[in-house]
Amino acid sequence: MDGPAGLSAVLQPPRASAILRPGMPSLPAGVERYRVRGRGTTVIKVAAGDRVTLTDSEGCQPCEVSFVDAKGRFNAAGLGAAFTGAADGLKDSLSLDNDSARRTLGALRRRGVDLADARALVLFGDHTPAGTTAELTMALDGLLIVAAPGAAMDAERQDTATAIDFRVTRTRILRSYEERLPEPMADPVQDLRIPAARASAYFVRAGEFIQIIDVAGRQCTDFQAFAARKVDKGLDLALDSTVTRTLLGRSYPTPGLPSKAFDRDFEPLVEIVQDTVGRHDAFATACNSRYYDDMGYPGHVNCTDNFNHALAPYGIAPRKGWEAINYFYNTNIDHQNQLYLDEPWSRPGDYILMRAMTDLVCVSSSCPDDIDAANGWDPTDIHVRTYSSAEKFTRAVATRMTPDAEPELTQETAFHPRLSAMTRNFAEYRGYWLANRFNNDGPIEEYWACREKAVVMDLSPLRKFEVTGPDAEALLQYCLTRDIRKLSPGQVVYTAMCYENGGMIDDGTVFRLAQNNFRWIGGDDFSGIWLRQQAETMGYKAFVRASTDQMHNLAVQGPASREIIREIIWTAPSQPSIGELDWFRFSVGRIGHFEGAPVVVSRTGYTGELGYEIFCHPKDAIAVFDAVWEAGQKHGIKPMGLEALDMVRIEAGLIFAHSDFTDQTDPFEAGIGFTVPLKSKTEDFIGREALIKRKENPRYKLVGLDIDSNDAVGHGDTVHIGRAQVGVVTSATRSPLLKKTIALARLDVLHSALGTEVEIGKLDGHQKRFPARIVPFAHYDPQKLKPRS
Repeated sequence: MDGPAGLSAVLQPPRASAILRPGMPSLPAGVERYRVRGRGTTVIKVAAGDRVTLTDSEGCQPCEVSFVDAKGRFNAAGLGAAFTGAADGLKDSLSLDNDSARRTLGALRRRGVDLADARALVLFGDHTPAGTTAELTMALDGLLIVAAPGAAMDAERQDTATAIDFRVTRTRILRSYEERLPEPMADPVQDLRIPAARASAYFVRAGEFIQIIDVAGRQCTDFQAFAARKVDKGLDLALDSTVTRTLLGRSYPTPGLPSKAFDRDFEPLVEIVQDTVGRHDAFATACNSRYYDDMGYPGHVNCTDNFNHALAPYGIAPRKGWEAINYFYNTNIDHQNQLYLDEPWSRPGDYILMRAMTDLVCVSSSCPDDIDAANGWDPTDIHVRTYSSAEKFTRAVATRMTPDAEPELTQETAFHPRLSAMTRNFAEYRGYWLANRFNNDGPIEEYWACREKAVVMDLSPLRKFEVTGPDAEALLQYCLTRDIRKLSPGQVVYTAMCYENGGMIDDGTVFRLAQNNFRWIGGDDFSGIWLRQQAETMGYKAFVRASTDQMHNLAVQGPASREIIREIIWTAPSQPSIGELDWFRFSVGRIGHFEGAPVVVSRTGYTGELGYEIFCHPKDAIAVFDAVWEAGQKHGIKPMGLEALDMVRIEAGLIFAHSDFTDQTDPFEAGIGFTVPLKSKTEDFIGREALIKRKENPRYKLVGLDIDSNDAVGHGDTVHIGRAQVGVVTSATRSPLLKKTIALARLDVLHSALGTEVEIGKLDGHQKRFPARIVPFAHYDPQKLKPRS
């Protein structure tokens, strides 16, 4: 057959849709991925024939593997290998007060397992290269328990406990529902399976917890609740998404302060305690017959009719369309105010955990939508569990280091017991809860305390990585823009980490502890992954092991910070005393005296003031905080939260990831070109050639702006000269000291001259403008005389 222009063509069928999904579907059928945090445990159900591949991802991390058979006995035969000894590391991990320990202990207790008999197969060790694997084939059905044991790491040492990753290749790809169902978080009060395209109603008492689980992944579920006492009076005042959005100022509730969902009487019915997805919907009603009728599917089963049927026994009148919180739905509103949808973000085992605020009649559905992408075109079952009000569940959302990583729930830092007594206003930041502001004082008072006296703040979420080995220096020299070879032990340097194209991965500091011992402290988990990848590519003999969970840190900042730190830190004669410590130097010491808690103290900070940071193991955090707090009382010390921190760091011209720079921004564009010594650093490093070209041909420049308006300016606001947009605001604040609104902005280099008059665009950028002018940044103490003092 001839085609266009006489060319012969071969007839072919239409091609299948090519869809790349870095998340759940990237794994082959029957393969599951798990992650065991350092000093943590994970327990899963396995069957005979399942293959388990364990990986020491970061190196030097022992792993204990144990097995419990169907009779509740520790049985090496289930692993197809012999136990090598007592499971001491497992027992130590289970003695910790954390979620993984509680879940593992619960699974063992429900099966009547005696932990005194625990034995394990020990894999890997102190010198295992990163990426080392081991494979086991299960010989029996039972429970697999994996532990990543380790001791509490002293701040001056680098023997951190890191994660063990493992995959399970199931011998039966089509496993039963019960086999796929995750272990309960605690002993359930109710255990309800909601089949695909069905709904169930259930009663929950005040204080009890409700867990809604997406067992197979990418399956939506509608949730509705009623105060039981109102139902008894014939009132069906349902949970109302419009009221909830209005009261919270959010599209749907999330763990933290904006956690409650309200009924039409403005009464809170439930609060969200944990959420492993973070992407839901409360914009529209549950699916109803009208939706399917209009799509050409009359009579299609729908959530509204299912709700009506399930709620009828409670005397609740039917509706044509039920409001609901639509969990796991991936719908949103675009810039043209149009509703749109795509496949859910939920993965197998993802869940929402709520707490009932009063006695409730609840109803949950498994959405039957199979005519669009709402359920990934394949409706599956939903599972509901309820738990006693006596159980302890911490507030948490899930974060993923990379799109295909396993979710990790928000943690409380080791300083949380002290700080939570001063505020309930916490925000999730990189997997931890940090205070936004504190009771009574507030961000303005906290700001002035930092500028005039002293403040203490929790910065534990900073990502720490121990970089060790004979090629540790070579690895950092190649991966960072600064000349690391110039660092002496005891010194710190601020630097950028870039991709080959010059775009920034992260910024951070490098501590040199010894000739082959470094500590990288940044903001992004991927920086550690990147360092390991480059070590493998280049053949460097270097280990890069995460220590964030093993090392929490307080910042003590302000003019009085030296006097406070000097009073509480003991240092050995071989270490600089606090009074001798210069800017960007650190000292190893102890709290109070020779036998005190070990700490590392650096003269660094993120405020533009004289300041210090204290690093310690979580077990010593309360002792460290109490010492700082007591010594600071006569100096007027106050706690400082994220709101005040943002004010001081913008004044000081200190950049923040995902605001002032991204992976499309090079260090020159981010205002930290001083971290790229292209002339004096004579060795090659990642991004060097690109940075040379980008410096010679700059596109953008980070500048300061003085804004002649008291209206709020925020990240993302456009910057204009006339009609043309010439840049964007990256950070802005109202400066109490300067008594004006200031900002950092990234502008077209052709319009970045000092004194240039520009306008900040609001609304669509054209209907409302604020006059501004380009000024030097930092706005406050540009010569850094304060931190150098």
